[in-house]
Order: sequence, then C-alpha cells, then structure tokens
Amino acid sequence: MTATAKNRPHRYLFIPLLLILLLILFSGTLLRKLGNLIVLEEPLARSDAVVVLTTGIEYYPRLMQAADVYRQGLVNNVVINGNRKTDTFRQLETMGFERCCAWYADSIRILTMLNVPENKIIWISAEDAYDSVSEAEIVGKVLIEQNLRNVIITTSKFHSRRAKYIWKKMYENRLSISVVPAKADPYNPDNWWKDGKQIRWVLAEYGAWIYYFWKEIAGI
Repeated sequence: MTATAKNRPHRYLFIPLLLILLLILFSGTLLRKLGNLIVLEEPLARSDAVVVLTTGIEYYPRLMQAADVYRQGLVNNVVINGNRKTDTFRQLETMGFERCCAWYADSIRILTMLNVPENKIIWISAEDAYDSVSEAEIVGKVLIEQNLRNVIITTSKFHSRRAKYIWKKMYENRLSISVVPAKADPYNPDNWWKDGKQIRWVLAEYGAWIYYFWKEIAGI
C-alpha cells in the first residue's frame, strides 16, 4: 500500500470535520438570519384604523401595540375580531350552552384600560376564521364595507412578514396595508433557538409559509 493510499482515510475524515466546524462557527449567524427574515417592521403613516390580528398566539401584546398606535394619534379606530366557532362549539350551543359574557368583552376592557375610548373600538365577529388567510378574508371584507381603506396591522413579530404578504396579495389596490409587530411580544429573532417555545414558533411559521405556497401551487 502506498503512502497516498494510507493517508486517504484521514483525508475523507477531515472533510466532515471541517463541515461540522464551519457549521458551529456560522450557525449563529445563519440562525439569526432565519429568525429575522420572518419579522417585518415598516414606517407608519396616518391611517384609518389599526387591526389586531387574532389567529396565532401572543394575542395580548398585539392589543397593547394597537393601543400604543392609537395613543400616538396614528389612527381613529382600533379593530378587533374573534368569536371563533368550531363544529363542536356550535353543537354545544344547540344543546343550550351560552357564553358567560360577550367574546369581545375582555379585549375592550384591556383597550379602554390602555386609554382607547370604547366608542373608537370596532369589533368584527369572524366565526369561521381558522388561520391567517381566512381571517384576512373575513376581516378585510368588513373593513372595505366600512370604508376603512388605510390600515395598520399589528401581529406577533414572527408572523409580521407573512401577514403583510397575505393581506397585500389579497387586497392589492383595495386596501393600503402596513404592519407593526407587537413590541411586547417575547420573540427574540437573535436568540430564538435557545428557547423551546420560540423554536416551535419559528418552525411553525416556516411551515406555514410552505403550506401557504403549496396551496397556491396546488390551487387548493
């Protein structure tokens, strides 16, 4: 066996070790880029309303952000939506179940506590909204009917870029949309991989992007 042949296994071993070293060195940068890619923050202009998206998680930071936008004098109204109803919930209603209070009651209490006048809050019942697309379909239609054409959307940081994409694509030339992520949202795009909860958020968000484009391609 020649000396070259004897050294060949070590050469093959060096390549994966080098790849692992490069991954360790650059993984933080890559992960930060992945974490920041899904976040969108835009300069805000005077608008008709700020719309609080409900689907997803971390809803209360969104309410707080909407109140902050209102207090800055950027909008005349705060729009909330909710009242989701599954088939099982509707079955319970037919059996006589009634909510203890209106579905929007807590949201209105929080907003008024944060200095948004109750008469400036618009609530939209969106019983059949189950994801970002169906929520945009239901809420956007009502906004147009009420002549609220320039709107600011507030949502979770990690959902902000996808929300803007969906709303802009759905309502191009009918609504002017800008997005402000909820500042109190605990998502940290620079360290998300160090927290189990945030890992789930990021994986779910990228999965939602894939699902959204798959539906478009498949024509579902």
